Amino acid sequence: MPAVVPVRALPVAGGPEVIVQAAFRVPQSKGPVTGRKGGLCGDPEILGKAIPPILGKVKGCGLDDGVSVISVAGVALTQPASIDCTTARALKDWVEGGVKPAVGRKGGGVAALQIAASYSCRPRNNQKGARISEHGRGRAVDVAAIILADGTSLSVLKGWGTKAAGKTLAASRKAACGPFNTVLGPGSDRFHADHFHLDTARGRGAYCR
Repeated sequence: MPAVVPVRALPVAGGPEVIVQAAFRVPQSKGPVTGRKGGLCGDPEILGKAIPPILGKVKGCGLDDGVSVISVAGVALTQPASIDCTTARALKDWVEGGVKPAVGRKGGGVAALQIAASYSCRPRNNQKGARISEHGRGRAVDVAAIILADGTSLSVLKGWGTKAAGKTLAASRKAACGPFNTVLGPGSDRFHADHFHLDTARGRGAYCR
């Protein structure tokens, strides 16, 4: 039976604390999970399994050497992320070198990342006629919240700019530029107000805004 972790939202400015009744279940892989002895993507801190190639529905989409990641650096993902190994390693490096230091001991430390999206064959920002998103290549992951060990959810949508969560979220976002080539979030545009978009787009320099 998957472990159930209750999630408690932070107080919203101008309103009472909101208690999230639903709980997320830490995903359990249905196939072999590569652990510390071997290591997925050559890293013992990345847990999950290799997945068969995903054929794109349209030109430009697809994931050849993909993995389904359920945990990085001891931090669970609320749903498995289907990504390539370059992106899996970037996620692990960000959690280890950015998110954990930003959170520190608050709420008992980092327990999980709320994953909003990983592989998805679609245009950028779901806009018809736009170029294929890095999600369509397995090179992107969207993070909607950082969940602490005591169940507190540092939500990008509700916590950004607040006294309770703002500094932690901002520091985490800043630290993502380095492991990832593209970092978007609140203030970037209207499409990224409720999550951090993190990708490992190839062939260009860093784009963090």
